[in-house]
Amino acid sequence: MMWDSPIEVFVVFLILMLLAVQIGVFFRKRRPAPIEAEQRDDLNLILGASLTLLGLIIGFTFSMAVSRYDQRKNLEEEEANAIGTEYLRLELLPGDNTPNLKEQLRKYLEERILFYTLNGEDLALVNQRTDKLQADLWAGVRGPAMAQPTPMAALVVSGMNDVLNSSGYTQAAWWNRIPAAAWIMMGAIAVFCNVLLGYGARGQSKMAGVLFTTLPLIVSISFFLIADIDSPRRGVIRVVPRNLLSLADSLATTK
Repeated sequence: MMWDSPIEVFVVFLILMLLAVQIGVFFRKRRPAPIEAEQRDDLNLILGASLTLLGLIIGFTFSMAVSRYDQRKNLEEEEANAIGTEYLRLELLPGDNTPNLKEQLRKYLEERILFYTLNGEDLALVNQRTDKLQADLWAGVRGPAMAQPTPMAALVVSGMNDVLNSSGYTQAAWWNRIPAAAWIMMGAIAVFCNVLLGYGARGQSKMAGVLFTTLPLIVSISFFLIADIDSPRRGVIRVVPRNLLSLADSLATTK
């Protein structure tokens, strides 16, 4: 989808809005008479109100993107805490399978770090390995806990459940994006604003040409910023798994 690529969002909307300005100029030139003073006042009022509405919608959409970005960061921190806590709780599990489970949990941590950094077919392979490790980890704690159902074993099982749930919450947050309908409606308002801008312009001076470019460029940059923050994988502003990386370094020294 176009919304997954901030560069595509910037280019597409910039072209659309530049064309919208020229459409407004085209309709202005087809008027049989110049725009009168009263009509221009009304036109400026409508243009000002439309630009205000566009600014409010851009601000609201930007707030949506930032809240989703913050949610992804918070869930990454919670996932690191869940894995680190369970790594320690594994020592409470009865039996001699603790070293093997710890090694599997370290491998699982590596896959979770790759989840934040890879894309495409590589990401699909990461998800497959993650699913297998989740099944192995759950089976590893379920067997001893069922054989010796102690409060300590229940604590380990609860911790593993938190580890598995945290990855699901993270995936859900990465799927939670600004709806395509919101992009379409925001883009439509921006296009109509630029049509009004071109229709209400006075003449074809160099200054008018600069103004015709300035508004589409500013709005397109705003759209680019929103799309960049909202895109988990293809944007410049991404969630770096700092907590998971720090945990991996910590566990590497405790092998």
